[in-house]
Amino acid sequence: MDDGADEQAYGANLDYTLKELQRKVKEHEDELQRLRGKGDSVLQSPAAQAKVVKTALEDVTNEEPFLPFPSSILPALLALRRTHETIRESQAYLASQASVVDCEKRRLESDQASLRDQKLLTEALSSRIETLKEELASNADVRPDDESRRRREELQKKRSDYDRESKKLFRALNDFIDQHLAAMLAAEELGGPVVGDLMDIDGGDLAAGFNAQGKLRKPKDGASVDKRQRRIDEIWGTAGDGDDQGNDEVSAAGREMKQLTQALVEQLQEAKGDNAASYVTLTRESAAARFLVRSKVAHFHPKDAMRLRLIDFGRELEA
Repeated sequence: MDDGADEQAYGANLDYTLKELQRKVKEHEDELQRLRGKGDSVLQSPAAQAKVVKTALEDVTNEEPFLPFPSSILPALLALRRTHETIRESQAYLASQASVVDCEKRRLESDQASLRDQKLLTEALSSRIETLKEELASNADVRPDDESRRRREELQKKRSDYDRESKKLFRALNDFIDQHLAAMLAAEELGGPVVGDLMDIDGGDLAAGFNAQGKLRKPKDGASVDKRQRRIDEIWGTAGDGDDQGNDEVSAAGREMKQLTQALVEQLQEAKGDNAASYVTLTRESAAARFLVRSKVAHFHPKDAMRLRLIDFGRELEA
């Protein structure tokens, strides 16, 4: 109810203001027309014309300016128009400065990142300086011969620990090959699935081999032992005189994997960081080599698939 009354009052004020302005404009137009008609009928001298202009200016100066009536909404309309113009100008200015703001934000983020890096670098350098000072203070009274002997003992101890851990890791690797990996490698060599696709494989079932679909064949009664041995010799070669692990498919695949890993490790040690000298030449592309490559442990030479080397993880981390 109140909203309807306010709208009616607003409309009435607006109509009244419009009529008041129209009336005032009409009065000025009539006065202007009267003056024009009077000026056309009476020819005045320059002095008289100047006097008329002077009188008109004095009248305009002394006359009270036209102001809207107290209840008029004209001041509100003028203020609204000015506010709208100010908002539009502000929006245009903000739009023109958006790219500048984005550029400054990116610059600020870059400077903040650089500042963090500099702080971290300063802290690291300060820590290193303190460590060097402590080492210098602790070794101030130590003779050069004693220091050299101490360092040799430390290096020998580290080498002994390294050799012991290496032997332990190789034993664990050999156990893993014998218990799990060898059977899967043998299956892949005989035309079966790749390592990892068939987990539970009985070494005795490998004698029958695999069909064209990669499925195990049913074992035949009275299978030729000589034929099986010839197949093993053709794929893996004959076992050495000192090999006491047997010469079935699983043992042959495990023996090949152990020999390959041992050769790769020894070659990597002899290369002493030279990647070009750390390759081992393969006699054939075996399932063991393919497994090492798929496992991201080794990779082939980019131009010769018969050369293989271990990935030197320690050297990559140090670099």
